[in-house]
Amino acid sequence: MSSPLLPFAKKSYPLASLNLCKQPFLGLDQEILLLHTKVDLVITLGGDGTVLWAASMFKGPVPPIVPFSLGSLGFMTPFRILPLHELRILVNSYIRTKGKFFDFAVDSEHFKECLDSVLRGPVSITLRHRLLCRVIRDAAKNEYETEEPILVLNEVTIDRGISSYLTNLECYCDNSFVTCVQGDGLILSTTSGSTAYSLAAGGSMVHPQVPGILFTPICPHSLSFRPLILPEHVTLRIVVPFNSRSPAWASFDGKDRKQLAAGDALLCSMAPCPVPTACQVDSTSDFLSSIHDGLHWNLRKTQSFDGPQELQDIIQI
Repeated sequence: MSSPLLPFAKKSYPLASLNLCKQPFLGLDQEILLLHTKVDLVITLGGDGTVLWAASMFKGPVPPIVPFSLGSLGFMTPFRILPLHELRILVNSYIRTKGKFFDFAVDSEHFKECLDSVLRGPVSITLRHRLLCRVIRDAAKNEYETEEPILVLNEVTIDRGISSYLTNLECYCDNSFVTCVQGDGLILSTTSGSTAYSLAAGGSMVHPQVPGILFTPICPHSLSFRPLILPEHVTLRIVVPFNSRSPAWASFDGKDRKQLAAGDALLCSMAPCPVPTACQVDSTSDFLSSIHDGLHWNLRKTQSFDGPQELQDIIQI
């Protein structure tokens, strides 16, 4: 929660224990695993990246997140601190005053009304699935000897990094060979991440509560290589073969970048604990509103009437 809004929130909710968090929670592994027992509700102020950052603090169950939008494009942040028309005025004021953003926002009752409606309930929840990723090095004795698992809410990306060579990746779904990826890389995405990097690479937009894993190639060296949507119960294994000309690089929600050398593998499966985010209306309405408002999905001019001249004359009259 941003510091100018903290006094406003404490004044509005005197019985609540409110804490400002600007840095990742650094504690013992056991403390991190039990963090959800100490937090009842998370309020994020920002964009989708703020929601990703907040979710990454919890390695086990995640408390409900109430995401407020302060950005221009968001698919996980249905709540606004200000009504849309006031937000436009606020942005113009932000530009004129060189960054004194919250001087105009903290007095808004809209923030309190939205939060009150969530606390009073009932409120719809979107359960956003996460992916559990593990890196297995070639020197590992077995598949259980992995590096620390990483949870992602949007996607894990395996790409060629700075190399000029095509990425060469062997992909397996459970025990079945899927394909060999040759191109710029591969995106394994959740359905919540379907409107992020996967969409830019040609993947489909998927409702966030549809359980599945998106398998989207990045600029594949084959015109027939189309994206897939796989069921949530599978485990994907992405291997850098020994005949690969260069190593690959994996990034998890755009950070924690790791090099994958020949013989290394990445295991990816659905995580057991989803991320619950509060809805302004309901999951479907919020999803459709986000793609209409954010992407202007299927927005086009209405086709002019092209019928008999007599009917056109009547319409004009």
